[in-house]
Amino acid sequence: MLENSYMMVAIILIINIVYVSFFTIRMILTLKGYRYVAAFVSMIEVVIYVVGLGLVLDNLNEIQNLVAYAVGYGLGVIAGMKIEEKLALGYITVNVITKEYDRNLPHELRSKGYGVTNWAANGLEGDRMAMQILTPRKYEMKLYQTIKELDPKAFMIAYEPKAIHGGFWVKSVRKMRKGKLKVNEQKEDV
Repeated sequence: MLENSYMMVAIILIINIVYVSFFTIRMILTLKGYRYVAAFVSMIEVVIYVVGLGLVLDNLNEIQNLVAYAVGYGLGVIAGMKIEEKLALGYITVNVITKEYDRNLPHELRSKGYGVTNWAANGLEGDRMAMQILTPRKYEMKLYQTIKELDPKAFMIAYEPKAIHGGFWVKSVRKMRKGKLKVNEQKEDV
């Protein structure tokens, strides 16, 4: 009987980790505009939810089942976030301000496949170069590392654009999605 109790706790824990991971991924897919994929994931999610909740409600007199449900929920949030980080859906825009205006930083970033628009800017201590860099989220960390290597004192602010339309780089990304280009072949301005 004790073995059955441990087995029930393990099953409830695993079911809830899987359920909440699906929930987190579905929510992110919905926010990113992947409607049909989100709808498909939600169908799987609700089946897992009903099974897990049913197991807990059928055995509500066992406190360890409720604890397993709660712990599984928390672990599922973490697992879902980790999965989303690996999927890295969407794009990131990074605004960079560098003190070294005469550097060839935009060209170096373009040669690495990033969409870069740059312009002259004025800061508290004089002339600066401002850049807006667009890249798929899966290359976000690599972009930060590249900027730090090229200009360790660069000021960076990043955000996720809600919508992107037009520009040479966007066309390159669409071609890349279809498998026609590699990231390093993108050398156009945004």
